[in-house]
Amino acid sequence: MNTQILLDQFSLLYGSGAVLYTSPGRVNLIGEHTDYNGGFVLPGAIDKGIWAAVKPNGTSKINAFSLDYKASASFGMEEADLPAEGWAKYIFGVVREIIKRGGKPGGFDTVLAGDVPLGAGLSSSAALESTFAFALNDLFSLGIDRFELAKIGQATEHNYVGVKCGIMDQFASLFGKEGHLIRLDCRSLEYEYVPFDPKGYKVVLIDSMVKHELASSAYNKRRESCERVVASMKKRHPEVQFLRDASLNWLEEVKTEVSAEDFMRAKYVIEEIQRLLDACESLKKGDYVAVGEKMYGTHHGMSKLYEVSCDELDFLNDLAREQGVTGSRVMGGGFGGCTINLVPESKYDAFIDRTVKDFTARFGSAPKVYPVKIGAGARRLN
Repeated sequence: MNTQILLDQFSLLYGSGAVLYTSPGRVNLIGEHTDYNGGFVLPGAIDKGIWAAVKPNGTSKINAFSLDYKASASFGMEEADLPAEGWAKYIFGVVREIIKRGGKPGGFDTVLAGDVPLGAGLSSSAALESTFAFALNDLFSLGIDRFELAKIGQATEHNYVGVKCGIMDQFASLFGKEGHLIRLDCRSLEYEYVPFDPKGYKVVLIDSMVKHELASSAYNKRRESCERVVASMKKRHPEVQFLRDASLNWLEEVKTEVSAEDFMRAKYVIEEIQRLLDACESLKKGDYVAVGEKMYGTHHGMSKLYEVSCDELDFLNDLAREQGVTGSRVMGGGFGGCTINLVPESKYDAFIDRTVKDFTARFGSAPKVYPVKIGAGARRLN
Protein backbone atom coordinates (compact mmCIF):
# COMPACT_ATOMS: atom_id res chain seq x y z
CA MET A 1 0.00 0.00 0.00
CA ASN A 2 1.36 3.41 -0.94
CA THR A 3 0.74 5.30 2.29
CA GLN A 4 1.91 8.57 0.72
CA ILE A 5 -1.32 8.64 -1.30
CA LEU A 6 -3.27 8.49 1.98
CA LEU A 7 -1.22 11.29 3.52
CA ASP A 8 -1.51 13.45 0.41
CA GLN A 9 -5.29 13.04 0.34
CA PHE A 10 -5.45 13.80 4.06
CA SER A 11 -3.40 17.00 3.58
CA LEU A 12 -5.71 18.05 0.78
CA LEU A 13 -8.86 17.57 2.87
CA TYR A 14 -7.83 18.20 6.47
CA GLY A 15 -4.28 19.58 6.64
CA SER A 16 -1.08 18.09 8.06
CA GLY A 17 -0.20 16.03 11.13
CA ALA A 18 -2.03 12.74 10.49
CA VAL A 19 -0.86 9.52 12.13
CA LEU A 20 -0.85 6.33 10.06
CA TYR A 21 -2.32 3.04 11.31
CA THR A 22 -2.92 -0.35 9.75
CA SER A 23 -4.55 -3.65 10.64
CA PRO A 24 -4.40 -6.81 8.52
CA GLY A 25 -6.90 -9.19 7.04
CA ARG A 26 -6.46 -12.86 7.90
CA VAL A 27 -6.39 -16.41 6.61
CA ASN A 28 -7.32 -19.52 8.57
CA LEU A 29 -4.98 -22.40 7.75
CA ILE A 30 -7.18 -25.12 9.21
CA GLY A 31 -10.15 -25.40 11.59
CA GLU A 32 -13.42 -24.58 9.87
CA HIS A 33 -16.88 -24.70 11.54
CA THR A 34 -15.08 -25.55 14.78
CA ASP A 35 -15.59 -22.17 16.44
CA TYR A 36 -19.27 -22.53 17.39
CA ASN A 37 -18.55 -26.11 18.48
CA GLY A 38 -16.16 -24.93 21.21
CA GLY A 39 -13.09 -26.03 19.26
CA PHE A 40 -9.96 -24.33 17.93
CA VAL A 41 -9.08 -22.19 14.92
CA LEU A 42 -5.66 -21.45 13.42
CA PRO A 43 -5.67 -18.00 11.80
CA GLY A 44 -2.79 -15.77 10.80
CA ALA A 45 -2.65 -12.08 9.93
CA ILE A 46 -1.66 -11.38 6.32
CA ASP A 47 0.29 -8.71 4.44
CA LYS A 48 -2.88 -7.06 3.15
CA GLY A 49 -5.07 -4.83 5.27
CA ILE A 50 -6.80 -1.52 5.92
CA TRP A 51 -4.73 1.64 6.23
CA ALA A 52 -5.83 4.92 7.77
CA ALA A 53 -4.44 8.40 8.31
CA VAL A 54 -6.10 9.78 11.46
CA LYS A 55 -5.90 13.03 13.43
CA PRO A 56 -8.01 14.35 16.33
CA ASN A 57 -9.93 17.46 15.30
CA GLY A 58 -10.96 18.89 18.68
CA THR A 59 -14.71 18.52 17.97
CA SER A 60 -17.30 15.80 18.58
CA LYS A 61 -17.58 15.12 14.85
CA ILE A 62 -15.96 12.47 12.69
CA ASN A 63 -15.04 13.35 9.12
CA ALA A 64 -14.02 10.37 7.01
CA PHE A 65 -12.98 9.90 3.39
CA SER A 66 -12.71 6.48 1.74
CA LEU A 67 -10.17 6.39 -1.09
CA ASP A 68 -11.61 3.09 -2.32
CA TYR A 69 -15.16 4.39 -2.61
CA LYS A 70 -14.11 7.99 -3.44
CA ALA A 71 -16.73 9.05 -0.90
CA SER A 72 -16.88 11.08 2.29
CA ALA A 73 -19.03 10.84 5.42
CA SER A 74 -19.44 13.15 8.43
CA PHE A 75 -21.27 12.11 11.58
CA GLY A 76 -21.50 12.66 15.30
CA MET A 77 -20.78 10.22 18.12
CA GLU A 78 -24.28 9.74 19.58
CA GLU A 79 -26.45 6.69 18.85
CA ALA A 80 -28.76 8.79 16.68
CA ASP A 81 -25.85 9.80 14.41
CA LEU A 82 -25.52 6.45 12.61
CA PRO A 83 -24.24 7.25 9.10
CA ALA A 84 -25.98 5.96 5.98
CA GLU A 85 -22.79 4.83 4.24
CA GLY A 86 -22.06 1.14 4.80
CA TRP A 87 -18.29 1.56 5.17
CA ALA A 88 -18.74 4.44 7.65
CA LYS A 89 -20.96 2.31 9.93
CA TYR A 90 -17.90 0.28 10.91
CA ILE A 91 -16.06 3.40 12.11
CA PHE A 92 -19.17 4.69 13.90
CA GLY A 93 -19.74 1.29 15.55
CA VAL A 94 -16.20 1.17 16.90
CA VAL A 95 -16.60 4.67 18.38
CA ARG A 96 -19.93 3.75 19.99
CA GLU A 97 -18.60 0.48 21.44
CA ILE A 98 -15.64 2.33 22.97
CA ILE A 99 -18.01 4.90 24.51
CA LYS A 100 -20.26 2.12 25.90
CA ARG A 101 -17.21 0.77 27.73
CA GLY A 102 -16.51 4.13 29.36
CA GLY A 103 -13.89 5.34 26.85
CA LYS A 104 -13.90 8.99 25.81
CA PRO A 105 -12.61 9.32 22.26
CA GLY A 106 -12.85 12.75 20.66
CA GLY A 107 -13.79 13.66 17.12
CA PHE A 108 -11.27 13.05 14.36
CA ASP A 109 -10.56 13.36 10.65
CA THR A 110 -9.50 10.30 8.67
CA VAL A 111 -8.68 9.04 5.20
CA LEU A 112 -8.74 5.27 4.73
CA ALA A 113 -8.00 2.71 2.06
CA GLY A 114 -7.52 -1.05 1.82
CA ASP A 115 -5.68 -3.66 -0.19
CA VAL A 116 -7.60 -6.64 1.23
CA PRO A 117 -9.60 -8.16 -1.64
CA LEU A 118 -13.27 -7.57 -0.78
CA GLY A 119 -15.59 -10.58 -0.59
CA ALA A 120 -12.73 -13.10 -0.65
CA GLY A 121 -13.15 -14.22 2.95
CA LEU A 122 -10.06 -12.35 4.17
CA SER A 123 -11.95 -10.30 6.76
CA SER A 124 -11.60 -6.79 5.41
CA SER A 125 -14.34 -5.70 7.83
CA ALA A 126 -12.41 -6.96 10.88
CA ALA A 127 -9.31 -5.19 9.55
CA LEU A 128 -11.30 -1.95 9.30
CA GLU A 129 -12.68 -2.28 12.85
CA SER A 130 -9.28 -3.18 14.27
CA THR A 131 -7.55 -0.25 12.54
CA PHE A 132 -9.88 2.29 14.12
CA ALA A 133 -10.14 0.58 17.52
CA PHE A 134 -6.34 0.51 17.70
CA ALA A 135 -5.95 4.08 16.37
CA LEU A 136 -8.47 5.67 18.75
CA ASN A 137 -7.05 3.76 21.71
CA ASP A 138 -3.59 5.10 20.83
CA LEU A 139 -4.51 8.69 19.88
CA PHE A 140 -6.78 9.30 22.89
CA SER A 141 -4.72 7.24 25.40
CA LEU A 142 -7.74 5.12 26.34
CA GLY A 143 -5.74 2.27 27.91
CA ILE A 144 -7.77 -0.55 26.32
CA ASP A 145 -5.93 -3.86 25.86
CA ARG A 146 -5.86 -5.68 22.51
CA PHE A 147 -8.24 -8.35 23.71
CA GLU A 148 -10.92 -5.77 24.52
CA LEU A 149 -10.21 -4.04 21.19
CA ALA A 150 -11.04 -7.34 19.46
CA LYS A 151 -14.31 -7.54 21.40
CA ILE A 152 -15.10 -3.96 20.35
CA GLY A 153 -14.70 -5.00 16.70
CA GLN A 154 -16.90 -8.05 17.21
CA ALA A 155 -19.58 -5.99 18.98
CA THR A 156 -19.49 -3.51 16.08
CA GLU A 157 -20.40 -6.34 13.69
CA HIS A 158 -23.20 -7.52 15.99
CA ASN A 159 -24.74 -4.17 16.84
CA TYR A 160 -24.09 -1.88 13.86
CA VAL A 161 -23.56 -4.15 10.86
CA GLY A 162 -25.96 -6.99 11.73
CA VAL A 163 -23.46 -9.85 11.42
CA LYS A 164 -23.35 -12.32 14.34
CA CYS A 165 -19.70 -13.23 13.86
CA GLY A 166 -17.30 -14.97 16.22
CA ILE A 167 -14.15 -13.26 17.45
CA MET A 168 -11.53 -15.04 15.30
CA ASP A 169 -11.23 -12.35 12.61
CA GLN A 170 -10.75 -9.42 14.96
CA PHE A 171 -8.48 -11.48 17.20
CA ALA A 172 -6.19 -12.41 14.30
CA SER A 173 -6.12 -8.81 13.07
CA LEU A 174 -5.04 -7.48 16.47
CA PHE A 175 -2.82 -10.32 17.70
CA GLY A 176 -1.15 -11.29 14.41
CA LYS A 177 2.59 -11.97 14.56
CA GLU A 178 5.03 -12.33 11.69
CA GLY A 179 6.09 -15.94 11.10
CA HIS A 180 3.34 -17.33 13.35
CA LEU A 181 -0.24 -18.54 13.28
CA ILE A 182 -2.48 -18.26 16.34
CA ARG A 183 -4.06 -21.36 17.85
CA LEU A 184 -7.14 -19.83 19.43
CA ASP A 185 -9.32 -21.84 21.80
CA CYS A 186 -12.83 -20.64 20.90
CA ARG A 187 -14.22 -21.68 24.26
CA SER A 188 -11.71 -20.22 26.73
CA LEU A 189 -10.21 -17.65 24.30
CA GLU A 190 -6.75 -18.76 25.40
CA TYR A 191 -4.25 -18.64 22.58
CA GLU A 192 -0.81 -19.83 21.60
CA TYR A 193 1.51 -18.71 18.79
CA VAL A 194 2.47 -21.59 16.50
CA PRO A 195 5.49 -21.17 14.20
CA PHE A 196 4.70 -20.82 10.50
CA ASP A 197 7.75 -20.26 8.36
CA PRO A 198 7.21 -22.36 5.23
CA LYS A 199 10.57 -21.91 3.50
CA GLY A 200 10.35 -23.29 -0.01
CA TYR A 201 6.55 -22.85 -0.11
CA LYS A 202 4.13 -20.09 -1.02
CA VAL A 203 0.66 -19.56 0.39
CA VAL A 204 -1.86 -18.55 -2.26
CA LEU A 205 -5.62 -18.15 -2.32
CA ILE A 206 -7.55 -19.03 -5.45
CA ASP A 207 -10.87 -17.19 -5.45
CA SER A 208 -13.60 -19.10 -7.29
CA MET A 209 -15.58 -15.81 -7.50
CA VAL A 210 -18.64 -17.89 -6.59
CA LYS A 211 -21.10 -16.74 -3.92
CA HIS A 212 -23.96 -19.14 -3.24
CA GLU A 213 -27.08 -17.58 -1.76
CA LEU A 214 -28.00 -20.48 0.50
CA ALA A 215 -24.93 -20.01 2.70
CA SER A 216 -26.60 -18.43 5.75
CA SER A 217 -29.57 -20.79 5.99
CA ALA A 218 -27.28 -23.79 5.39
CA TYR A 219 -24.92 -22.52 8.10
CA ASN A 220 -27.80 -22.37 10.59
CA LYS A 221 -28.90 -25.92 9.69
CA ARG A 222 -25.42 -27.28 10.31
CA ARG A 223 -25.19 -25.52 13.61
CA GLU A 224 -28.52 -27.07 14.62
CA SER A 225 -27.26 -30.52 13.57
CA CYS A 226 -24.28 -30.15 15.90
CA GLU A 227 -26.51 -29.00 18.76
CA ARG A 228 -28.85 -31.98 18.33
CA VAL A 229 -25.95 -34.43 18.53
CA VAL A 230 -24.61 -32.72 21.66
CA ALA A 231 -28.09 -32.97 23.27
CA SER A 232 -28.18 -36.67 22.47
CA MET A 233 -24.69 -37.32 23.87
CA LYS A 234 -25.44 -35.40 27.07
CA LYS A 235 -27.84 -38.13 28.16
CA ARG A 236 -24.90 -40.50 28.54
CA HIS A 237 -22.10 -37.98 29.07
CA PRO A 238 -23.40 -34.90 30.93
CA GLU A 239 -20.00 -33.20 30.62
CA VAL A 240 -20.44 -32.71 26.87
CA GLN A 241 -21.19 -29.01 26.34
CA PHE A 242 -19.89 -28.81 22.76
CA LEU A 243 -18.72 -31.30 20.15
CA ARG A 244 -15.22 -30.28 21.24
CA ASP A 245 -15.86 -32.38 24.40
CA ALA A 246 -16.88 -35.47 22.43
CA SER A 247 -15.01 -38.42 20.95
CA LEU A 248 -15.80 -40.45 17.85
CA ASN A 249 -16.60 -43.39 20.16
CA TRP A 250 -19.26 -41.35 21.93
CA LEU A 251 -20.63 -40.31 18.57
CA GLU A 252 -20.97 -43.99 17.61
CA GLU A 253 -23.00 -44.58 20.78
CA VAL A 254 -25.73 -42.21 19.56
CA LYS A 255 -25.62 -43.23 15.89
CA THR A 256 -29.08 -44.81 16.00
CA GLU A 257 -30.56 -41.88 17.96
CA VAL A 258 -29.62 -39.10 15.51
CA SER A 259 -30.24 -38.70 11.80
CA ALA A 260 -27.63 -39.87 9.31
CA GLU A 261 -27.14 -36.24 8.32
CA ASP A 262 -26.58 -35.04 11.89
CA PHE A 263 -24.14 -37.92 12.44
CA MET A 264 -22.08 -36.87 9.37
CA ARG A 265 -21.97 -33.24 10.46
CA ALA A 266 -20.77 -34.14 13.94
CA LYS A 267 -18.19 -36.61 12.59
CA TYR A 268 -16.65 -33.86 10.47
CA VAL A 269 -16.40 -31.44 13.42
CA ILE A 270 -14.87 -33.96 15.84
CA GLU A 271 -12.33 -35.01 13.21
CA GLU A 272 -11.57 -31.40 12.23
CA ILE A 273 -10.77 -30.39 15.81
CA GLN A 274 -8.29 -33.27 16.01
CA ARG A 275 -6.85 -32.41 12.57
CA LEU A 276 -6.10 -28.89 13.77
CA LEU A 277 -4.34 -30.11 16.93
CA ASP A 278 -2.30 -32.57 14.85
CA ALA A 279 -1.44 -29.84 12.33
CA CYS A 280 -0.13 -27.62 15.15
CA GLU A 281 2.22 -30.41 16.29
CA SER A 282 3.42 -30.86 12.69
CA LEU A 283 4.05 -27.11 12.37
CA LYS A 284 6.18 -27.14 15.51
CA LYS A 285 8.30 -29.83 13.84
CA GLY A 286 8.40 -27.95 10.53
CA ASP A 287 6.65 -30.84 8.77
CA TYR A 288 4.67 -29.00 6.10
CA VAL A 289 3.92 -32.18 4.14
CA ALA A 290 1.95 -33.52 7.11
CA VAL A 291 0.19 -30.14 7.49
CA GLY A 292 -0.75 -30.24 3.79
CA GLU A 293 -2.32 -33.68 4.15
CA LYS A 294 -4.45 -32.36 7.02
CA MET A 295 -5.61 -29.51 4.75
CA TYR A 296 -6.71 -32.03 2.11
CA GLY A 297 -8.47 -33.96 4.89
CA THR A 298 -10.36 -30.81 5.85
CA HIS A 299 -11.48 -30.24 2.28
CA HIS A 300 -12.71 -33.81 1.95
CA GLY A 301 -14.64 -33.48 5.23
CA MET A 302 -16.19 -30.15 4.28
CA SER A 303 -17.17 -31.50 0.86
CA LYS A 304 -18.45 -34.99 1.74
CA LEU A 305 -19.49 -34.85 5.44
CA TYR A 306 -20.35 -31.22 6.15
CA GLU A 307 -21.42 -30.64 2.54
CA VAL A 308 -20.48 -26.97 2.34
CA SER A 309 -18.29 -27.12 -0.75
CA CYS A 310 -19.41 -26.70 -4.38
CA ASP A 311 -18.32 -27.88 -7.83
CA GLU A 312 -15.96 -24.96 -8.35
CA LEU A 313 -14.14 -25.45 -5.03
CA ASP A 314 -13.91 -29.22 -5.48
CA PHE A 315 -12.50 -28.65 -8.96
CA LEU A 316 -9.83 -26.29 -7.58
CA ASN A 317 -8.96 -28.80 -4.85
CA ASP A 318 -8.64 -31.67 -7.35
CA LEU A 319 -6.44 -29.51 -9.60
CA ALA A 320 -4.15 -28.74 -6.67
CA ARG A 321 -3.72 -32.40 -5.72
CA GLU A 322 -3.14 -33.38 -9.34
CA GLN A 323 -0.30 -30.86 -9.62
CA GLY A 324 1.51 -31.92 -6.45
CA VAL A 325 0.42 -28.98 -4.31
CA THR A 326 1.33 -29.82 -0.70
CA GLY A 327 -1.98 -28.74 0.82
CA SER A 328 -5.28 -27.27 -0.38
CA ARG A 329 -8.75 -26.75 1.02
CA VAL A 330 -11.81 -24.54 0.89
CA MET A 331 -11.30 -21.67 3.34
CA GLY A 332 -14.18 -20.11 5.25
CA GLY A 333 -17.77 -21.17 5.69
CA GLY A 334 -18.07 -22.73 2.24
CA PHE A 335 -20.53 -22.46 -0.68
CA GLY A 336 -18.03 -20.38 -2.63
CA GLY A 337 -15.07 -18.17 -1.92
CA CYS A 338 -11.45 -19.28 -1.96
CA THR A 339 -9.25 -22.30 -1.60
CA ILE A 340 -6.09 -21.78 0.46
CA ASN A 341 -3.08 -23.57 -1.02
CA LEU A 342 0.38 -24.43 0.30
CA VAL A 343 2.44 -24.67 -2.89
CA PRO A 344 6.10 -25.68 -3.36
CA GLU A 345 7.87 -22.67 -4.90
CA SER A 346 9.21 -24.84 -7.73
CA LYS A 347 5.63 -25.67 -8.82
CA TYR A 348 4.02 -22.30 -8.14
CA ASP A 349 4.07 -20.64 -11.59
CA ALA A 350 2.93 -23.76 -13.43
CA PHE A 351 0.20 -24.33 -10.82
CA ILE A 352 -1.21 -20.82 -11.20
CA ASP A 353 -1.08 -20.91 -15.02
CA ARG A 354 -2.81 -24.25 -15.36
CA THR A 355 -5.37 -23.58 -12.63
CA VAL A 356 -6.49 -20.30 -14.20
CA LYS A 357 -6.62 -21.90 -17.67
CA ASP A 358 -8.49 -25.08 -16.65
CA PHE A 359 -10.93 -23.31 -14.33
CA THR A 360 -11.78 -20.74 -16.99
CA ALA A 361 -12.31 -23.47 -19.58
CA ARG A 362 -14.61 -25.38 -17.24
CA PHE A 363 -16.66 -22.58 -15.68
CA GLY A 364 -16.42 -19.75 -18.20
CA SER A 365 -14.78 -17.17 -15.95
CA ALA A 366 -11.29 -16.80 -14.48
CA PRO A 367 -10.59 -17.22 -10.78
CA LYS A 368 -8.64 -14.51 -8.96
CA VAL A 369 -5.23 -15.26 -7.46
CA TYR A 370 -4.07 -13.74 -4.15
CA PRO A 371 -0.58 -14.62 -2.91
CA VAL A 372 -0.34 -13.87 0.84
CA LYS A 373 2.35 -13.79 3.50
CA ILE A 374 1.78 -14.12 7.23
CA GLY A 375 2.46 -10.72 8.83
CA ALA A 376 2.06 -8.56 11.91
CA GLY A 377 -1.15 -7.39 13.60
CA ALA A 378 -2.56 -3.89 14.19
CA ARG A 379 0.07 -1.20 14.54
CA ARG A 380 1.01 2.46 14.29
CA LEU A 381 3.24 3.30 11.32
CA ASN A 382 4.66 6.78 12.11
